[in-house]
Amino acid sequence: MPSLLVWSAVFAFCVAVAVLLSRTVRRFVWTSAILSRAVFGTIVMRWLGRGNQGPVRMREAFEALGPTYVKLGQLVASSEGMFPDAYCVEFRKCLDRVPPFGADDVNAILREDLGRDPSEVFSSFEYKAMASASIAQVHAATLKDGANVVVKVQRPRLKEIVAADLRVLKAFAAIFARLPRGELANPEGVVEDFEANLSEELDFRREAKNLDEFNEIMVIHALERVAAPKPIHELSGPRVLVMERFYGGRIDDTDVLSSVTEAEVEERLLMGMRAWFRCLLVHGFFHGDVHAGNLMTLVDGRVGFLDFGIVGRFDQERRGLVSEFLLSIAMRNFRGLAHAMIVMGNQVGVDEPKLAADLEKGAAQLLDPSRPAKYADLLPIVMRVTMRHRMRMPRDFVLILKQMIYFDRYAKLLAPKLNIFADPRIIAALMEDLALARGTLKPASMRPPEQLQASG
Repeated sequence: MPSLLVWSAVFAFCVAVAVLLSRTVRRFVWTSAILSRAVFGTIVMRWLGRGNQGPVRMREAFEALGPTYVKLGQLVASSEGMFPDAYCVEFRKCLDRVPPFGADDVNAILREDLGRDPSEVFSSFEYKAMASASIAQVHAATLKDGANVVVKVQRPRLKEIVAADLRVLKAFAAIFARLPRGELANPEGVVEDFEANLSEELDFRREAKNLDEFNEIMVIHALERVAAPKPIHELSGPRVLVMERFYGGRIDDTDVLSSVTEAEVEERLLMGMRAWFRCLLVHGFFHGDVHAGNLMTLVDGRVGFLDFGIVGRFDQERRGLVSEFLLSIAMRNFRGLAHAMIVMGNQVGVDEPKLAADLEKGAAQLLDPSRPAKYADLLPIVMRVTMRHRMRMPRDFVLILKQMIYFDRYAKLLAPKLNIFADPRIIAALMEDLALARGTLKPASMRPPEQLQASG
């Protein structure tokens, strides 16, 4: 009898593995077919002289493949400098223009997470989504007490879809890593990070705690003009997040900002950057996806941070390295930049002086304060240099630099005179944050960005 039970268990395990593998294989074949059709169609159109349709076709393919690949498309959109500009621009449509799901699914998820009918919680609920993204969509609603809120509802059956897609992505990453120089791009590490971020994003209770943490930090440091929506924990669950409604527009919406002076726009941008740096350098906690859909200028003059699904956390040692490389960029200290990159990436056998010299050679003209420059131009330069030295791009370096690319893009659009590479106010703020992190400055003595005077 025991042997029968053992063999039954082994048989059941084998069947389960076979089913799992077959589902993965089917997903792999389907994904390959969709992507191949996009690539082949692009080649045919170019051969027929109808232009390069690659960005549009690839974006449409990602949307057809579902939420996981839409999320990947968002990574492309936020990685200016790592991908061709045409693809970055086209994939920005993945940020908040994903097709919404229907009212029946919305109601089913609300009932499950709230434990009651939505009509018992909301006096009104707008089923037409305000925004629809890869993980969830957002609806406007009013509570029984009259408070205006937004309700973030996760896409149906998302966990199962993501789990299948991640197995496929890991297979693609393993193949890519075996191509010439493919390992240096660290595709398997990229997928691991992607998986870790998704696992956090799929539980909205974590996001609610992140919102609270951000607001607490703003209170500690008297940054009352920067805020995140306050979550309503008793009405939130793993797949539903109810929170305060913000009124205003995206940080890159020039129409919304048309009535605001250039000086005020610049001040708001500096406030947002100051809050972000303060979280990062002092608390090791920072918003990891500040694309324009997640950063608002509010009608009351505040800056609003949205969507805390992706949050970075660094320990004290890591924060020190991040500070070193940010200040090294600002101060043109390429030796310090090289050292930070080597330590952050746990690199062995790299010639630090030679790396510093190559970084300086590649970026010297870019960082000339007398010339227009942008962070997006720095990333491909650094990538070429690291490939030459057979280094892997440090994940922390890429994550932080991507957020700086966002801020730089907003500066170019809204405050052209603001050079975030070398603005004395930004450098002074970084130095103040470092002093605070080291305990030589108390939070109460922090000055707002508009009071930081240029020094020299």
